Amino acid sequence: MTLSQDIAKDLLDIKAVFLSPKEPFTWASGIQSPIYTDNRITISYPEVRRQIAQGFADVIKEKFPDVEVIAGAATGGVPHAAWVAEILDLPMVYIRSKAKDHGAGNQIEGRIEKGQKMVIIEDLISTGGSVIGTAEAARREGADVLGVAAIFTYELPRGIENFEKADLPLETLSNYSDLIEIAREIGYVDEDELELLKKFKADQNNWQD
Repeated sequence: MTLSQDIAKDLLDIKAVFLSPKEPFTWASGIQSPIYTDNRITISYPEVRRQIAQGFADVIKEKFPDVEVIAGAATGGVPHAAWVAEILDLPMVYIRSKAKDHGAGNQIEGRIEKGQKMVIIEDLISTGGSVIGTAEAARREGADVLGVAAIFTYELPRGIENFEKADLPLETLSNYSDLIEIAREIGYVDEDELELLKKFKADQNNWQD
């Protein structure tokens, strides 16, 4: 298996991802979705989180070799960023969704230097709005954001477009396409359900972040 397939299988095994193509989940936005993802569950499984951390470290060394600081996007990216920073022996910070309304009013916790080259860790990418906002906040603080690394992406066309517009490279460890194929291989879904999942992937432009 590839790393993407391994992680996809892990996410299914630990029930961080649920697939229900015949009885879709209803999201807060009202979208009827055949997939529900909570990658925060990965932190409770040492073997899974170690593979994710090492996967991140390897990808970052290959794609962003000049990185100087690892940032975690609050909240899902924070623990993974800490583990990756430890592997790479780099400084680590985390970035809030908005600045604190008390104290020093920090949005970035930790210390960055002007022009410091940063990679942001996120747990899940849908349309990318949240982490793109995180990157913009880091840039306002003077960071040179090289890109984003995430555990999983739904591969939404709108998300791909948003990252391109933001001029923000994205690398992910696994994705929707590999996950649904692995789900079929391990018997999580049958052929009919796989076709429903593929159909959903082809009609992703209705998703909201």
